[in-house]
Order: sequence, then structure tokens, then C-alpha cells
Amino acid sequence: MITDFTPWQSLGGGALIGLAAVLLMALHGRILGATGILGGVLRFADMDDWRLKAALLVGMAMGPLVLLALTGQTPAVEIPISTLAIVLGGVVVGVGVSYGGGCTSGHGVCGNARFSRRSLVATVTFMVTAFATVYLTRHVMGV
Repeated sequence: MITDFTPWQSLGGGALIGLAAVLLMALHGRILGATGILGGVLRFADMDDWRLKAALLVGMAMGPLVLLALTGQTPAVEIPISTLAIVLGGVVVGVGVSYGGGCTSGHGVCGNARFSRRSLVATVTFMVTAFATVYLTRHVMGV
């Protein structure tokens, strides 16, 4: 599988994620952790909190529609693995989020910005695991 590095698109996307995290903290006092937001939508404890989290999820999902409206094209998405692998990966991530006290966006973007030691350790763990997984799957197993 060939991947194309897109530095300007990556920089722009990262800047938008950072801006969204800052605005959510500044305007609502909330941390932009995607998994926590998803989990909050699945629980109906507080309707005001639920509405905010549902709006964030809808906003995240609308990205391709905005691109379609602006350019007339949708992003090309190529998923080189099976649906079963995606589901199993989601379960593994869900379990990891439970044990790690948050997801990559919560720790990596928001926790590190607040100088949280726990988030720094979590982010380093995520990155080392990701590097090892890519190395093993691409260079050792040849997937």
C-alpha cells in the first residue's frame, strides 16, 4: 500500500483540530476527546451536555459534505482491510480508551496542551505502539 504524505493538508487539518479544541475549552470548558464525546452521546444523562456532544459529532461527520459543497468532490477513501478488522480494531481502541483514561485526541491535543504528565505518557505510549504496529505489519508481515 502506498501512502502519500500531504504536509499542507495535514498542517491545515491539525490547525483546525487545535482551533476546535481551544474553542470548545474556551466557550464550554470541555476537553475535545472524540471517544468521550461519542460515549457521552450514547448516554442520555444530561440533555444540555448531550446536545453539545451530538452537535460536535455531527460537525465532525459533516467535513466531507463541506468539501463536496466547496469543490464538487468527496475525499477519496480507500480502506485496504476487511470490515471485521475495522470492527475488531474499534473494540481494541475502545478497551484501550477505557484503561488509558482517554483517547488520542483527548490526551494528545488537550492533555498535552495542559501539560498533563499522564497525557504525555499516554501520547508517547500511543505513538510507540503505532510505530511498532506499522513496522510489524508493513515490514515484517508484509501486509
